[in-house]
Amino acid sequence: MSERLSPGDTAPDFTLPDADGTSVSLAGHRGRKVIVYFYPAALTPGCTKQACDFTDNLDALAGSGYDVIGISPDKPEKLAKFREKENLRVTLLSDPSKGVLESYGAYGEKMMYGKAVTGVIRSTIVVDEEGKVERAFYNVRATGHVAKIIKDLGI
Repeated sequence: MSERLSPGDTAPDFTLPDADGTSVSLAGHRGRKVIVYFYPAALTPGCTKQACDFTDNLDALAGSGYDVIGISPDKPEKLAKFREKENLRVTLLSDPSKGVLESYGAYGEKMMYGKAVTGVIRSTIVVDEEGKVERAFYNVRATGHVAKIIKDLGI
């Protein structure tokens, strides 16, 4: 299993395609805070709830200087369908090789219905303006997580 990140760590840089196939990098967000969240699969109930929560709160987050990026192993075409179907406004990135997921400690062994399985660990990393990890949340719940982040960040 990959190493989990802790506050103060340098967030691994990445460049991944978005839902339209355009490359997006973490370095391109320097000077702004970024909430990077990792989710298992687009168009599933929990991931839809989480993405819609981020979209519903995007104005408050952006107003406080935060960009929001969601990363999953889905291909850009599926991310585009997800964005259109749910009217999502957050940036969705595709990581089919799972390299970025692994570098953030968001891929590995987890418990699912009482069994150990390997997959995406629902996680959220808050990165500061200089690219350092400000907060790291692992094994989060899809429901209520965005409200918890907003409260933790004092927004």
